[in-house]
Amino acid sequence: MKMKKIRIADIRDRQEVDAVLMVKEASIAETKAGKPYLRLTLMDASGEIAARAWDNAEAMAAGCGKGAVVRVRGQAASFRDQLQLKVSGIDPVAGDNIDPGDFMPKSPNDIGAMAREFLKLADSINDPALAALVAAFFRKRKTFTAFKTAPAAKSMHHAYIGGLLEHTLGVAMLADRVAGIYPAIDRDLLMTGAMLHDIGKLAEFSFDTFPFDYSEAGRLVGHMVLGVEMIQAEARDIKAISDPVLKRLTHLVLSHHGRHEFGSPVLPMILEAFVLNFIDDLDAKVNYVSNLGKNADEDGYHLSEYQRNLERFLFIRRPPAEEAGTPETNSTEIDPRQKILWHNTP
Repeated sequence: MKMKKIRIADIRDRQEVDAVLMVKEASIAETKAGKPYLRLTLMDASGEIAARAWDNAEAMAAGCGKGAVVRVRGQAASFRDQLQLKVSGIDPVAGDNIDPGDFMPKSPNDIGAMAREFLKLADSINDPALAALVAAFFRKRKTFTAFKTAPAAKSMHHAYIGGLLEHTLGVAMLADRVAGIYPAIDRDLLMTGAMLHDIGKLAEFSFDTFPFDYSEAGRLVGHMVLGVEMIQAEARDIKAISDPVLKRLTHLVLSHHGRHEFGSPVLPMILEAFVLNFIDDLDAKVNYVSNLGKNADEDGYHLSEYQRNLERFLFIRRPPAEEAGTPETNSTEIDPRQKILWHNTP
Protein backbone atom coordinates (compact mmCIF):
# COMPACT_ATOMS: atom_id res chain seq x y z
CA MET A 1 0.00 0.00 0.00
CA LYS A 2 1.63 3.25 -1.10
CA MET A 3 1.26 6.02 1.46
CA LYS A 4 1.25 9.70 0.69
CA LYS A 5 4.08 11.67 2.25
CA ILE A 6 2.27 14.49 4.03
CA ARG A 7 3.79 16.27 7.02
CA ILE A 8 1.58 17.75 9.70
CA ALA A 9 3.35 21.08 9.34
CA ASP A 10 2.22 21.24 5.70
CA ILE A 11 -1.48 20.49 6.28
CA ARG A 12 -3.80 23.39 5.47
CA ASP A 13 -7.46 24.16 6.14
CA ARG A 14 -9.92 22.12 4.00
CA GLN A 15 -7.13 19.90 2.69
CA GLU A 16 -7.86 16.23 2.01
CA VAL A 17 -5.35 14.24 4.04
CA ASP A 18 -4.00 10.73 3.56
CA ALA A 19 -0.96 10.37 5.82
CA VAL A 20 0.97 7.99 8.06
CA LEU A 21 1.09 9.44 11.57
CA MET A 22 1.73 8.37 15.14
CA VAL A 23 -0.89 8.31 17.89
CA LYS A 24 0.28 10.42 20.82
CA GLU A 25 -3.02 10.30 22.70
CA ALA A 26 -6.37 8.59 22.13
CA SER A 27 -9.59 8.43 24.11
CA ILE A 28 -13.29 7.81 23.65
CA ALA A 29 -15.55 10.75 24.53
CA GLU A 30 -19.25 11.48 24.10
CA THR A 31 -21.14 14.20 22.30
CA LYS A 32 -23.88 16.11 24.11
CA ALA A 33 -26.30 13.65 22.55
CA GLY A 34 -24.44 10.74 24.13
CA LYS A 35 -22.85 9.44 20.92
CA PRO A 36 -19.27 8.16 21.30
CA TYR A 37 -16.49 9.73 19.27
CA LEU A 38 -12.74 9.16 19.08
CA ARG A 39 -10.51 12.00 20.27
CA LEU A 40 -6.91 11.85 19.04
CA THR A 41 -3.65 13.72 19.10
CA LEU A 42 -1.53 12.69 16.12
CA MET A 43 2.09 13.54 15.53
CA ASP A 44 5.06 13.29 13.22
CA ALA A 45 8.52 14.82 13.25
CA SER A 46 7.12 18.17 12.10
CA GLY A 47 4.47 18.67 14.79
CA GLU A 48 1.13 17.60 16.26
CA ILE A 49 -2.51 17.90 15.25
CA ALA A 50 -5.81 17.17 16.99
CA ALA A 51 -8.15 14.74 15.25
CA ARG A 52 -11.72 13.56 15.75
CA ALA A 53 -13.50 10.48 14.40
CA TRP A 54 -17.25 10.97 14.72
CA ASP A 55 -18.37 7.69 13.17
CA ASN A 56 -17.32 4.11 14.06
CA ALA A 57 -15.36 5.55 16.97
CA GLU A 58 -15.06 2.38 19.02
CA ALA A 59 -13.94 0.28 16.05
CA MET A 60 -11.31 2.83 15.06
CA ALA A 61 -10.07 3.14 18.65
CA ALA A 62 -9.06 -0.53 18.68
CA GLY A 63 -5.96 0.20 16.61
CA CYS A 64 -5.10 3.55 18.17
CA GLY A 65 -3.04 2.69 21.21
CA LYS A 66 -0.45 5.17 22.40
CA GLY A 67 2.54 5.04 20.08
CA ALA A 68 0.69 3.21 17.29
CA VAL A 69 1.54 4.20 13.74
CA VAL A 70 -1.58 4.49 11.60
CA ARG A 71 -2.70 5.54 8.15
CA VAL A 72 -5.17 8.38 8.61
CA ARG A 73 -7.64 9.62 6.01
CA GLY A 74 -9.80 12.66 6.45
CA GLN A 75 -10.13 16.39 5.93
CA ALA A 76 -8.47 19.27 7.75
CA ALA A 77 -10.76 21.90 9.22
CA SER A 78 -10.23 24.94 11.41
CA PHE A 79 -12.03 24.84 14.76
CA ARG A 80 -11.66 27.77 17.21
CA ASP A 81 -8.59 28.93 15.25
CA GLN A 82 -6.95 25.52 15.63
CA LEU A 83 -6.48 23.07 12.78
CA GLN A 84 -8.05 19.64 13.30
CA LEU A 85 -8.56 16.51 11.26
CA LYS A 86 -12.04 15.13 10.72
CA VAL A 87 -11.14 11.46 10.36
CA SER A 88 -12.97 9.20 7.92
CA GLY A 89 -10.70 6.18 8.20
CA ILE A 90 -7.81 4.74 10.22
CA ASP A 91 -5.75 1.66 9.40
CA PRO A 92 -2.81 0.18 11.32
CA VAL A 93 0.64 0.25 9.71
CA ALA A 94 3.02 -2.71 10.05
CA GLY A 95 5.96 -1.92 12.32
CA ASP A 96 8.74 -3.64 10.38
CA ASN A 97 9.88 -0.58 8.47
CA ILE A 98 8.85 2.18 10.87
CA ASP A 99 11.56 4.74 11.58
CA PRO A 100 10.86 6.61 14.86
CA GLY A 101 12.63 9.60 13.32
CA ASP A 102 9.71 10.01 10.93
CA PHE A 103 7.35 10.63 13.83
CA MET A 104 9.45 12.10 16.62
CA PRO A 105 11.46 15.30 16.44
CA LYS A 106 15.17 14.49 16.12
CA SER A 107 18.43 16.31 16.46
CA PRO A 108 19.26 18.55 13.52
CA ASN A 109 22.88 17.43 13.88
CA ASP A 110 24.50 14.28 12.52
CA ILE A 111 24.21 11.66 15.25
CA GLY A 112 27.18 9.67 13.96
CA ALA A 113 29.42 12.75 13.93
CA MET A 114 28.31 13.72 17.45
CA ALA A 115 29.01 10.20 18.67
CA ARG A 116 32.53 10.26 17.26
CA GLU A 117 33.25 13.62 18.88
CA PHE A 118 31.83 12.37 22.18
CA LEU A 119 34.09 9.30 22.15
CA LYS A 120 37.06 11.47 21.28
CA LEU A 121 36.42 13.61 24.36
CA ALA A 122 35.96 10.48 26.48
CA ASP A 123 39.39 9.29 25.36
CA SER A 124 40.89 12.56 26.67
CA ILE A 125 40.23 11.66 30.32
CA ASN A 126 43.67 10.89 31.75
CA ASP A 127 42.79 9.50 35.17
CA PRO A 128 42.75 5.70 34.66
CA ALA A 129 39.97 5.05 37.16
CA LEU A 130 37.65 7.75 35.81
CA ALA A 131 38.45 6.76 32.21
CA ALA A 132 37.54 3.16 33.07
CA LEU A 133 34.26 4.30 34.63
CA VAL A 134 33.27 6.27 31.53
CA ALA A 135 34.29 3.33 29.34
CA ALA A 136 32.17 0.99 31.47
CA PHE A 137 29.10 2.82 30.18
CA PHE A 138 29.95 3.73 26.61
CA ARG A 139 31.88 0.63 25.54
CA LYS A 140 28.57 -1.27 25.73
CA ARG A 141 26.92 -1.04 22.36
CA LYS A 142 23.44 -1.53 23.78
CA THR A 143 23.97 1.35 26.23
CA PHE A 144 25.55 3.60 23.62
CA THR A 145 22.75 2.89 21.13
CA ALA A 146 20.18 3.90 23.75
CA PHE A 147 22.28 6.95 24.62
CA LYS A 148 22.25 8.07 20.95
CA THR A 149 18.47 7.61 20.74
CA ALA A 150 17.33 9.09 24.04
CA PRO A 151 15.90 12.58 24.48
CA ALA A 152 17.41 14.81 27.16
CA ALA A 153 13.94 15.82 28.36
CA LYS A 154 10.30 15.19 27.54
CA SER A 155 9.37 18.75 26.64
CA MET A 156 11.94 21.35 27.70
CA HIS A 157 15.39 21.24 26.10
CA HIS A 158 16.78 18.71 23.61
CA ALA A 159 13.42 16.89 23.72
CA TYR A 160 14.01 14.79 20.62
CA ILE A 161 15.79 11.72 19.28
CA GLY A 162 19.50 12.21 19.79
CA GLY A 163 18.86 14.96 22.33
CA LEU A 164 20.68 13.29 25.22
CA LEU A 165 23.80 12.77 23.11
CA GLU A 166 23.63 16.33 21.74
CA HIS A 167 23.17 17.87 25.19
CA THR A 168 25.83 15.74 26.89
CA LEU A 169 28.29 16.45 24.10
CA GLY A 170 27.59 20.18 24.43
CA VAL A 171 28.19 20.07 28.18
CA ALA A 172 31.37 18.01 27.72
CA MET A 173 32.72 20.45 25.10
CA LEU A 174 32.03 23.36 27.44
CA ALA A 175 33.72 21.47 30.29
CA ASP A 176 36.79 20.91 28.12
CA ARG A 177 37.05 24.61 27.28
CA VAL A 178 36.33 25.93 30.77
CA ALA A 179 38.90 23.56 32.31
CA GLY A 180 41.44 24.92 29.83
CA ILE A 181 40.88 28.45 31.11
CA TYR A 182 40.92 27.75 34.86
CA PRO A 183 43.84 25.57 36.05
CA ALA A 184 42.25 25.12 39.49
CA ILE A 185 39.59 22.85 37.95
CA ASP A 186 40.13 19.09 38.12
CA ARG A 187 39.56 18.51 34.40
CA ASP A 188 39.20 14.73 34.62
CA LEU A 189 36.59 14.96 37.38
CA LEU A 190 34.66 17.69 35.55
CA MET A 191 34.77 15.81 32.21
CA THR A 192 33.56 12.60 33.87
CA GLY A 193 30.76 14.49 35.58
CA ALA A 194 29.81 16.18 32.31
CA MET A 195 29.63 12.85 30.48
CA LEU A 196 27.70 11.03 33.21
CA HIS A 197 25.58 13.80 34.74
CA ASP A 198 22.44 12.73 32.81
CA ILE A 199 23.19 9.02 32.42
CA GLY A 200 20.20 8.29 34.66
CA LYS A 201 17.92 9.49 31.87
CA LEU A 202 18.47 6.12 30.21
CA ALA A 203 16.38 4.73 33.08
CA GLU A 204 14.18 7.80 33.59
CA PHE A 205 12.59 7.46 30.15
CA SER A 206 10.98 4.44 28.53
CA PHE A 207 12.28 3.47 25.09
CA ASP A 208 10.18 0.34 24.59
CA THR A 209 7.56 2.32 22.68
CA PHE A 210 7.34 5.78 21.29
CA PRO A 211 6.51 8.56 21.82
CA PHE A 212 8.95 8.57 24.73
CA ASP A 213 7.54 8.81 28.23
CA TYR A 214 8.71 8.62 31.82
CA SER A 215 9.31 5.19 33.25
CA GLU A 216 7.94 4.24 36.65
CA ALA A 217 11.41 4.65 38.14
CA GLY A 218 11.76 7.97 36.37
CA ARG A 219 8.68 9.38 38.02
CA LEU A 220 9.30 7.85 41.45
CA VAL A 221 13.07 8.37 41.75
CA GLY A 222 14.32 10.76 39.05
CA HIS A 223 17.37 10.75 36.83
CA MET A 224 19.89 12.15 39.31
CA VAL A 225 19.41 9.40 41.89
CA LEU A 226 19.06 6.78 39.15
CA GLY A 227 22.30 8.04 37.62
CA VAL A 228 24.15 7.77 40.93
CA GLU A 229 22.88 4.21 41.36
CA MET A 230 24.13 3.32 37.86
CA ILE A 231 27.53 4.93 38.50
CA GLN A 232 27.97 3.17 41.84
CA ALA A 233 27.04 -0.17 40.28
CA GLU A 234 29.69 0.20 37.58
CA ALA A 235 32.27 1.53 40.06
CA ARG A 236 32.11 -1.68 42.12
CA ASP A 237 34.09 -3.44 39.40
CA ILE A 238 36.73 -0.69 39.14
CA LYS A 239 39.14 -1.21 42.02
CA ALA A 240 41.27 1.78 41.04
CA ILE A 241 38.54 4.29 41.79
CA SER A 242 38.86 5.63 45.32
CA ASP A 243 35.98 6.34 47.66
CA PRO A 244 36.79 10.10 47.90
CA VAL A 245 36.80 10.46 44.09
CA LEU A 246 33.54 8.52 43.79
CA LYS A 247 31.95 10.74 46.46
CA ARG A 248 32.98 13.89 44.56
CA LEU A 249 31.61 12.49 41.29
CA THR A 250 28.38 11.53 43.06
CA HIS A 251 28.15 15.09 44.37
CA LEU A 252 28.51 16.47 40.82
CA VAL A 253 25.62 14.34 39.58
CA LEU A 254 23.32 15.08 42.53
CA SER A 255 23.97 18.83 42.50
CA HIS A 256 24.04 19.59 38.78
CA HIS A 257 20.61 21.28 38.74
CA GLY A 258 22.02 23.76 41.22
CA ARG A 259 19.02 24.33 43.50
CA HIS A 260 16.67 22.24 45.63
CA GLU A 261 13.59 23.60 43.85
CA PHE A 262 15.06 22.43 40.53
CA GLY A 263 15.38 18.87 41.80
CA SER A 264 18.91 18.70 43.18
CA PRO A 265 19.05 16.92 46.57
CA VAL A 266 22.20 18.90 47.42
CA LEU A 267 23.64 22.26 46.36
CA PRO A 268 27.01 22.52 44.56
CA MET A 269 29.78 22.56 47.17
CA ILE A 270 32.96 22.01 45.16
CA LEU A 271 34.40 23.98 42.26
CA GLU A 272 33.68 21.34 39.60
CA ALA A 273 30.05 21.09 40.79
CA PHE A 274 29.55 24.84 40.37
CA VAL A 275 31.01 24.68 36.87
CA LEU A 276 28.90 21.66 35.88
CA ASN A 277 25.72 23.36 37.07
CA PHE A 278 26.47 26.50 35.05
CA ILE A 279 27.46 24.77 31.81
CA ASP A 280 24.55 22.31 32.01
CA ASP A 281 22.14 25.22 32.40
CA LEU A 282 23.89 27.18 29.64
CA ASP A 283 23.57 24.37 27.11
CA ALA A 284 19.92 23.77 28.03
CA LYS A 285 18.99 27.46 27.81
CA VAL A 286 20.74 27.97 24.46
CA ASN A 287 18.85 25.01 23.02
CA TYR A 288 15.51 26.17 24.43
CA VAL A 289 15.78 29.77 23.22
CA SER A 290 17.24 28.74 19.85
CA ASN A 291 14.33 26.38 19.21
CA LEU A 292 11.84 29.13 19.99
CA GLY A 293 13.51 31.20 17.30
CA LYS A 294 13.59 28.37 14.77
CA ASN A 295 9.86 27.80 15.25
CA ALA A 296 8.95 31.49 14.98
CA ASP A 297 6.35 32.46 12.36
CA GLU A 298 8.03 35.71 11.35
CA ASP A 299 11.48 36.99 10.46
CA GLY A 300 13.49 39.39 12.58
CA TYR A 301 13.38 39.96 16.32
CA HIS A 302 10.06 39.87 18.14
CA LEU A 303 8.61 39.00 21.53
CA SER A 304 7.74 35.38 22.17
CA GLU A 305 4.68 34.23 24.04
CA TYR A 306 5.12 34.32 27.82
CA GLN A 307 7.48 31.52 28.86
CA ARG A 308 6.08 30.29 32.14
CA ASN A 309 9.08 28.15 33.01
CA LEU A 310 11.41 31.16 32.65
CA GLU A 311 8.87 33.65 34.06
CA ARG A 312 9.38 36.13 31.23
CA PHE A 313 8.82 36.98 27.61
CA LEU A 314 11.81 36.43 25.33
CA PHE A 315 13.03 38.60 22.48
CA ILE A 316 13.73 36.02 19.79
CA ARG A 317 14.49 35.90 16.10
CA ARG A 318 14.12 33.26 13.43
CA PRO A 319 17.60 32.56 12.02
CA PRO A 320 18.17 33.20 8.31
CA ALA A 321 18.12 30.09 6.13
CA GLU A 322 21.93 29.97 5.94
CA GLU A 323 22.12 29.80 9.76
CA ALA A 324 19.47 27.13 10.18
CA GLY A 325 21.93 24.25 9.77
CA THR A 326 22.20 21.42 7.32
CA PRO A 327 19.82 18.46 7.17
CA GLU A 328 20.82 15.58 9.39
CA THR A 329 22.24 12.51 7.68
CA ASN A 330 21.58 10.51 10.84
CA SER A 331 24.61 8.34 10.20
CA THR A 332 25.28 5.95 13.07
CA GLU A 333 28.60 4.56 11.87
CA ILE A 334 31.30 4.85 14.54
CA ASP A 335 35.01 5.12 13.79
CA PRO A 336 36.41 1.70 14.79
CA ARG A 337 39.61 3.43 15.92
CA GLN A 338 37.79 5.00 18.84
CA LYS A 339 39.34 3.07 21.71
CA ILE A 340 36.46 3.61 24.13
CA LEU A 341 34.42 1.00 22.23
CA TRP A 342 36.92 -1.71 22.97
CA HIS A 343 37.06 -5.03 21.14
CA ASN A 344 34.52 -7.75 21.92
CA THR A 345 32.10 -5.38 23.61
CA PRO A 346 28.51 -6.58 24.13
